[in-house]
Amino acid sequence: MILEKLLIPLASGAEHAAHATDTAAAHGGGPPELPNLVHMIYLAFGETFHSWHVWENVIYGFVVLLLLCVVSMRVYRRRKLVPGKLQNVAEMAVEGLDSFFHSIIGKHSRPFTPFLGTLFIYVLCMNLMGLVPLMKSPTSSMNITLSLALVVFFYVQYAGMRRLGIIKYIDHFLGEPRDVMGWILVPINLPIHFISELAKPVSLSLRLFGNITGEDVLIAAFTFLGITMLGFLHGAVATPEWARIGIPLQLPFYFLALLTSTIQALVFTLLSTVYFAMMMPHEEEEH
Repeated sequence: MILEKLLIPLASGAEHAAHATDTAAAHGGGPPELPNLVHMIYLAFGETFHSWHVWENVIYGFVVLLLLCVVSMRVYRRRKLVPGKLQNVAEMAVEGLDSFFHSIIGKHSRPFTPFLGTLFIYVLCMNLMGLVPLMKSPTSSMNITLSLALVVFFYVQYAGMRRLGIIKYIDHFLGEPRDVMGWILVPINLPIHFISELAKPVSLSLRLFGNITGEDVLIAAFTFLGITMLGFLHGAVATPEWARIGIPLQLPFYFLALLTSTIQALVFTLLSTVYFAMMMPHEEEEH
C-alpha cells in the first residue's frame, strides 16, 4: 500500500508527461522522457519557473556536485586510523582509480588522479541520476557532455605545455620533424594533428550524450507503453489505482541502464586518460 501511494503521483505525472510528449512529437518536438521534479514544477506553476525548466540539466548537475561534496567532506572530517564503512569505500575507490590511471599513463599519473577520479565519479553519478524517480541524467544533454569534454581538452593541452614545454609542445603538433622529409610533411601533419585534437572533445561528448539519451528514451518509451496498455481502464466508473501506474515494462531496462551507465562513465574517463598519456613525454620512461 505504501509503495502504491508513492507510485500513483509519479504515474499521474508520467501520464501527463506522456500526453505532453505526444503533443510535442506531433509538432516536431524532442524524444520522450520521464517526468522530473523541475519539469513538473514548471508544468504546475507555468512561466514563473520557466528559467528552471531551461536550466534543469545544469540544476541536476549541481545537485550531483553538491551530494559529492557533502559525502567527501563527511569522509574527510570523520577520517580515522581504523576506517569506517564509508571511509573504507572511499579509500578503495581512490586506490583502485589511482592504480588504473597509473597502468595507462605511467609514472606521470599521480598529479592527474584527483581530476580523472573526480571526473569518473561525477559522470557516473550523473548517468545514474536518471534512474532515480523524479530525477534526470544531466549527461543526456549535449551542453553538459560537451562542457565536460572541453574541460578535459583544455586541461590536456595545459598539461602538455607544462610537461613538454612550449618548444616541445609545438614540435609535437608539427609531427616531430627530424629530417628534410619530416619538415616537408609539416604542412600536412599540422592541420591533421590540429583537427584530431579538436575531434577529441566532440567524440567524447557525442558518445556519452548519445548513449545516456538512448537509455532515458528507452526507459521512458516502455514506461509510457505500460501506462497506455491499461488505458482502457481509465474510462471506467471506478478506475483501479494500480491502472494509473501501468505495467512496469521498463523494469528490465533499469538493470541494463545500471550496467551501461557505468560502462559509459568508464569509457569517458578511459579515453580522457589516454589523451593525457598521449601528451606526456615518452623519452623519459627509460631513465
